Amino acid sequence: MSAIRSESVLPADPPFEAVDTITLDETARHRRRVAMQSDHGIAFLLDLPEARLLGHGEGLVLSDGRIIQVRATPEDLMEVRATSPEHLVRTAWHVGNRHLPCEVHGDRLVLRYDHVIEHMLIDQGCTVTRISAPFQPESGAYGHSHGHDHDHG
Repeated sequence: MSAIRSESVLPADPPFEAVDTITLDETARHRRRVAMQSDHGIAFLLDLPEARLLGHGEGLVLSDGRIIQVRATPEDLMEVRATSPEHLVRTAWHVGNRHLPCEVHGDRLVLRYDHVIEHMLIDQGCTVTRISAPFQPESGAYGHSHGHDHDHG
């Protein structure tokens, strides 16, 4: 195990000077404690107080004072547009009811590409465009466990 640790994360803004980057997809960016290696070979132990999604541009502060910048790798995603704001809200409800990680924007949703979900959304009248981009879903879908204690009546 590496003697170098990272126990804190800097926000992406304001800018900071990083000595290296670490490029990860969304799944690999959701971490608490794991051995990692930067893009140019700096080995360290990520040891955060709780699991969290590391955001694109954030900095991992190493125990020796260096900073590694997090980079989100582009992923196979789908951009979902609806016919009206009300339609978008209903679509977001269906996505949330399936507990799918999702980016919520004012005019669209962004999800991991899944052909079954793509057909469901098209059947509901949405326009679905396949894209490649970094994925930064809403953090509410992660972290603390969430029960299914709401009423479906």
